[in-house]
Amino acid sequence: MGGDAAAPASSGDSARLVDYELLICVCGGIAAYKTAEVVSALVQEGCGVSVAMTRNATRFVGEITFQALSGRTVFGAPWKTGTQADIAHLKLSQTADLILVAPATANMLGKLANGIADDGVSSLLIGADCPVVLAPAMNARMWKHPAVVRNATFLREAGFVLVGPGAGWLACREIGPGRMSEPEELIAAVREQLLSRAPKRRGER
Repeated sequence: MGGDAAAPASSGDSARLVDYELLICVCGGIAAYKTAEVVSALVQEGCGVSVAMTRNATRFVGEITFQALSGRTVFGAPWKTGTQADIAHLKLSQTADLILVAPATANMLGKLANGIADDGVSSLLIGADCPVVLAPAMNARMWKHPAVVRNATFLREAGFVLVGPGAGWLACREIGPGRMSEPEELIAAVREQLLSRAPKRRGER
């Protein structure tokens, strides 16, 4: 996913993520509350973080939460954000060094695997111009469904990075695979991906 990798960041950048731009896409799942912690931690490390939310994601966490944590306007429906001269769902991934989808629902995995772009977030991901990390989160039976297994396999082979899901107590009050990875694991994965290449912003100077 994305263009050619630039030179890795220097060791002096290893502690902070200044100059890097991250786009976090939040889909409709109870695990969205964990994503708020991810946004907060990465902003504190100096990373520029923008957030895009599906309509269903706002049923679990309000836009104002992510706006406050990121210090930026939250992207939603493409027809409500941007102008004709600045198509938001394309511009966001063009300037981002990495996209994290957390939680990545079965619905969004299906859209990505089948090239469906019917809302702001799926349109943004289909037109992504940078690597994409997916953090799946869903009921255990959904994660094991043949169609979801097929979609996850396809996305891995297509170059998407999947982190998790883990196994444990689920929102449906069952125990099994499908639990979104914890914030610490997602933050570590984002750091690793970002620091593997120089930030786009640096190359523009």
